[in-house]
Amino acid sequence: MNILRVVSASVFVWTLGLGTRAGWTQQLTLGYSGTGLNSTLRRVVEKEKLWQKRGLDVRSVYFNSGTVTAQALVGGDIQIADGDLNSMLNMAVAGVLDLRIVAVTFNRLQHIFVVRNHIEKPEDLRGKKVAVSAFGAVSDSMTRLVIRFWKVDPEKELSILPSGNTPTRIAALVAGRVDAGLVSPEHLQRVLATGCCRVLADLIDVPLPYALYGLSVPTSLLRSQPGMVRRFLEGVVEGIAVFKNREDVALEVIRDEGVKDRDFAKQLHRRLAKSLTPLPAPDPTGIQAILESSLNPKARVAKAQDFVDGSLLEEIRASGTLDRLYK
Repeated sequence: MNILRVVSASVFVWTLGLGTRAGWTQQLTLGYSGTGLNSTLRRVVEKEKLWQKRGLDVRSVYFNSGTVTAQALVGGDIQIADGDLNSMLNMAVAGVLDLRIVAVTFNRLQHIFVVRNHIEKPEDLRGKKVAVSAFGAVSDSMTRLVIRFWKVDPEKELSILPSGNTPTRIAALVAGRVDAGLVSPEHLQRVLATGCCRVLADLIDVPLPYALYGLSVPTSLLRSQPGMVRRFLEGVVEGIAVFKNREDVALEVIRDEGVKDRDFAKQLHRRLAKSLTPLPAPDPTGIQAILESSLNPKARVAKAQDFVDGSLLEEIRASGTLDRLYK
């Protein structure tokens, strides 16, 4: 009887393994914030079922800010966070969550610095009101970084006002309640069409490294399920290749996000495709820029290397995946 039980158990385990290889999927909850820049790549991955083909059932949950996404990661409501890294690093520096940044999808500033028409050069910002979404948010961090680059002191020489997300900042600009603010590329036409404002600078041309968007994972998940995280990243890497090389797929996603003008959609695609690197390795330099522009004194003395793990992407590189995707 004991031998029969052992044989039966062995058959069950073997069958379970066969079923896993045949089509069993592993569930994963991804939290994301932001629209446009950050969500476009994720939507390409989902549209092409690039996670599904790797045995992952990824449930994407939207949060209205990077701060709320970070809180969801702390609470265990999500397993991977996709969004601005500023909020994630704030939690990590505070000791609330032990996490690692495993990929940086956009390692340069991407937004447009829009000003009211009476402002002609960066020096004219002195004494003016500049809108950000909230104090300590990624728009605040980017704004202060760029203002300092222009040799203007954001703490002493202008007023930074929390005004909400991009649509709210646009409304404040149009109404004249603020003099300047960051606008994401997909919203630029909307604000310029009002005639109130002009582009002071396209921040993609500003020579400042900045880890704008990326993927953050609790260290515990990296230790317990590295294979799952690697398969997730493989889907992202293939999604980047699809976005860069298959314009038809990218344009369809951009159109679904509300950009109806085909010429503008093509411009936006070229811009994003140029910014995406085939292997989105987490560069410590861009992450250090976030820490140094933080309002948190602890963050300004922290080291980027303490929050980075690029080992899984390095495994993907060594596997020859990029050669297969870009040959």
